[in-house]
Amino acid sequence: MKARDQNYSQEAAALLRDISMYRALTREQVLRLYPGKRDKINELLIYLTKQQRLLYEEGLYRAAPGHDGKVDKALFAAVWVLVDFIDRVEYHAIGEFPAKVIFIADGQIYEIVHMEPGKEAMLSQVMGRHEEDPPHYLVLVDDPEQINGLELPNVCGYCTVSPGGDVQYYQKE
Repeated sequence: MKARDQNYSQEAAALLRDISMYRALTREQVLRLYPGKRDKINELLIYLTKQQRLLYEEGLYRAAPGHDGKVDKALFAAVWVLVDFIDRVEYHAIGEFPAKVIFIADGQIYEIVHMEPGKEAMLSQVMGRHEEDPPHYLVLVDDPEQINGLELPNVCGYCTVSPGGDVQYYQKE
Protein backbone atom coordinates (compact mmCIF):
# COMPACT_ATOMS: atom_id res chain seq x y z
CA MET A 1 0.00 0.00 0.00
CA LYS A 2 2.96 2.30 0.58
CA ALA A 3 3.85 2.30 -3.14
CA ARG A 4 0.30 3.44 -4.03
CA ASP A 5 0.41 6.22 -1.43
CA GLN A 6 3.84 7.29 -2.65
CA ASN A 7 2.62 7.33 -6.24
CA TYR A 8 -0.41 9.47 -5.31
CA SER A 9 1.83 11.75 -3.29
CA GLN A 10 4.18 12.27 -6.25
CA GLU A 11 1.30 12.92 -8.62
CA ALA A 12 -0.35 15.30 -6.15
CA ALA A 13 2.94 17.20 -5.86
CA ALA A 14 3.25 17.38 -9.67
CA LEU A 15 -0.36 18.53 -9.96
CA LEU A 16 0.15 21.26 -7.35
CA ARG A 17 3.39 22.30 -9.08
CA ASP A 18 1.69 22.65 -12.47
CA ILE A 19 -1.33 24.56 -11.17
CA SER A 20 0.92 26.85 -9.11
CA MET A 21 3.24 27.43 -12.04
CA TYR A 22 0.55 28.18 -14.64
CA ARG A 23 -1.58 29.99 -12.01
CA ALA A 24 -5.04 29.08 -13.35
CA LEU A 25 -6.12 26.00 -15.29
CA THR A 26 -9.42 24.52 -16.36
CA ARG A 27 -10.23 20.92 -15.43
CA GLU A 28 -9.71 19.92 -19.07
CA GLN A 29 -6.26 21.54 -19.20
CA VAL A 30 -5.23 19.73 -16.02
CA LEU A 31 -6.55 16.40 -17.28
CA ARG A 32 -4.77 16.81 -20.61
CA LEU A 33 -1.47 17.57 -18.87
CA TYR A 34 -1.66 13.99 -17.52
CA PRO A 35 -2.71 11.79 -20.43
CA GLY A 36 -4.01 8.35 -19.53
CA LYS A 37 -4.62 9.33 -15.91
CA ARG A 38 -8.02 11.05 -16.08
CA ASP A 39 -9.64 9.12 -13.23
CA LYS A 40 -6.66 9.45 -10.90
CA ILE A 41 -6.24 13.17 -11.64
CA ASN A 42 -9.97 13.80 -11.15
CA GLU A 43 -9.74 12.10 -7.74
CA LEU A 44 -6.71 14.21 -6.82
CA LEU A 45 -8.43 17.42 -7.90
CA ILE A 46 -11.41 16.61 -5.67
CA TYR A 47 -9.16 15.62 -2.77
CA LEU A 48 -6.84 18.66 -3.02
CA THR A 49 -9.84 20.98 -3.31
CA LYS A 50 -11.45 19.45 -0.20
CA GLN A 51 -8.12 19.84 1.60
CA GLN A 52 -8.12 23.51 0.46
CA ARG A 53 -4.75 23.08 -1.20
CA LEU A 54 -6.46 24.05 -4.45
CA LEU A 55 -9.22 26.54 -5.07
CA TYR A 56 -11.85 25.97 -7.71
CA GLU A 57 -13.47 29.26 -8.71
CA GLU A 58 -15.17 30.36 -11.90
CA GLY A 59 -14.25 27.12 -13.66
CA LEU A 60 -10.55 27.40 -12.84
CA TYR A 61 -8.24 25.57 -10.47
CA ARG A 62 -5.76 27.80 -8.67
CA ALA A 63 -3.14 27.15 -6.06
CA ALA A 64 -4.26 28.03 -2.55
CA PRO A 65 -3.74 30.06 -0.53
CA GLY A 66 -2.60 33.43 -1.80
CA HIS A 67 -3.65 33.44 -5.43
CA ASP A 68 -4.17 36.93 -6.77
CA GLY A 69 -7.20 36.06 -8.92
CA LYS A 70 -5.64 37.41 -12.11
CA VAL A 71 -5.43 35.25 -15.21
CA ASP A 72 -2.62 35.83 -17.68
CA LYS A 73 -4.68 35.25 -20.82
CA ALA A 74 -1.63 34.65 -23.02
CA LEU A 75 -0.21 32.09 -20.58
CA PHE A 76 -3.63 30.46 -20.29
CA ALA A 77 -3.82 30.18 -24.11
CA ALA A 78 -0.22 28.89 -24.30
CA VAL A 79 -1.18 26.01 -21.99
CA TRP A 80 -3.85 24.98 -24.51
CA VAL A 81 -1.09 24.81 -27.14
CA LEU A 82 1.14 22.84 -24.77
CA VAL A 83 -1.50 20.20 -24.10
CA ASP A 84 -1.82 19.62 -27.85
CA PHE A 85 1.77 18.33 -27.78
CA ILE A 86 1.72 16.70 -24.33
CA ASP A 87 2.07 13.12 -25.58
CA ARG A 88 5.52 14.02 -26.92
CA VAL A 89 6.55 16.40 -24.11
CA GLU A 90 9.42 15.36 -21.85
CA TYR A 91 9.49 18.55 -19.77
CA HIS A 92 7.52 21.81 -19.60
CA ALA A 93 7.69 25.03 -17.59
CA ILE A 94 6.99 28.74 -17.63
CA GLY A 95 9.29 30.43 -20.11
CA GLU A 96 11.36 33.59 -19.86
CA PHE A 97 10.36 36.62 -21.94
CA PRO A 98 9.33 36.47 -24.71
CA ALA A 99 8.26 32.83 -24.18
CA LYS A 100 5.15 32.06 -22.16
CA VAL A 101 5.85 28.31 -22.01
CA ILE A 102 8.95 26.31 -22.83
CA PHE A 103 8.92 22.59 -23.43
CA ILE A 104 11.10 19.79 -24.68
CA ALA A 105 9.59 17.33 -27.12
CA ASP A 106 11.39 14.71 -29.17
CA GLY A 107 14.70 16.10 -27.89
CA GLN A 108 13.99 19.59 -29.26
CA ILE A 109 13.39 22.81 -27.32
CA TYR A 110 10.20 24.69 -28.15
CA GLU A 111 9.00 28.06 -26.92
CA ILE A 112 5.41 29.22 -27.13
CA VAL A 113 5.53 32.97 -27.68
CA HIS A 114 2.52 35.28 -27.60
CA MET A 115 2.69 37.96 -30.28
CA GLU A 116 0.71 40.79 -28.75
CA PRO A 117 -0.82 43.10 -31.37
CA GLY A 118 1.30 46.22 -31.79
CA LYS A 119 4.42 44.56 -30.33
CA GLU A 120 5.45 42.70 -33.46
CA ALA A 121 8.54 44.81 -34.22
CA MET A 122 9.89 44.62 -30.67
CA LEU A 123 9.37 40.87 -30.40
CA SER A 124 10.82 40.29 -33.87
CA GLN A 125 13.98 42.01 -32.70
CA VAL A 126 14.14 40.03 -29.44
CA MET A 127 13.47 36.73 -31.20
CA GLY A 128 15.95 37.56 -33.96
CA ARG A 129 18.91 37.37 -31.59
CA HIS A 130 21.49 34.93 -32.82
CA GLU A 131 21.97 31.82 -30.75
CA GLU A 132 24.11 28.79 -31.41
CA ASP A 133 21.17 26.39 -31.02
CA PRO A 134 17.98 28.49 -31.08
CA PRO A 135 14.67 27.02 -29.92
CA HIS A 136 11.78 26.28 -32.23
CA TYR A 137 9.06 28.87 -31.84
CA LEU A 138 5.32 28.32 -31.82
CA VAL A 139 3.89 31.81 -32.19
CA LEU A 140 0.51 32.42 -30.58
CA VAL A 141 -1.34 35.28 -32.28
CA ASP A 142 -4.65 36.90 -31.41
CA ASP A 143 -5.62 37.22 -35.07
CA PRO A 144 -4.28 35.25 -38.07
CA GLU A 145 -3.88 38.58 -39.91
CA GLN A 146 -0.86 39.31 -37.69
CA ILE A 147 1.08 36.46 -39.32
CA ASN A 148 1.65 38.22 -42.65
CA GLY A 149 3.57 41.08 -41.02
CA LEU A 150 5.95 38.85 -39.06
CA GLU A 151 9.51 38.01 -40.03
CA LEU A 152 10.74 35.66 -37.34
CA PRO A 153 13.51 33.06 -37.32
CA ASN A 154 12.99 29.41 -36.38
CA VAL A 155 9.18 29.51 -36.36
CA CYS A 156 7.71 26.05 -36.81
CA GLY A 157 4.13 27.31 -36.72
CA TYR A 158 1.63 29.97 -35.80
CA CYS A 159 -1.59 29.40 -33.92
CA THR A 160 -4.68 30.95 -32.42
CA VAL A 161 -6.65 29.68 -29.44
CA SER A 162 -10.41 30.07 -29.12
CA PRO A 163 -11.97 30.97 -25.75
CA GLY A 164 -12.99 27.30 -25.44
CA GLY A 165 -9.42 26.08 -25.93
CA ASP A 166 -9.54 24.97 -29.56
CA VAL A 167 -6.14 25.52 -31.18
CA GLN A 168 -5.93 26.38 -34.87
CA TYR A 169 -2.50 26.08 -36.53
CA TYR A 170 -1.16 28.06 -39.49
CA GLN A 171 1.95 28.02 -41.68
CA LYS A 172 3.27 31.12 -43.37
CA GLU A 173 3.18 30.88 -47.14
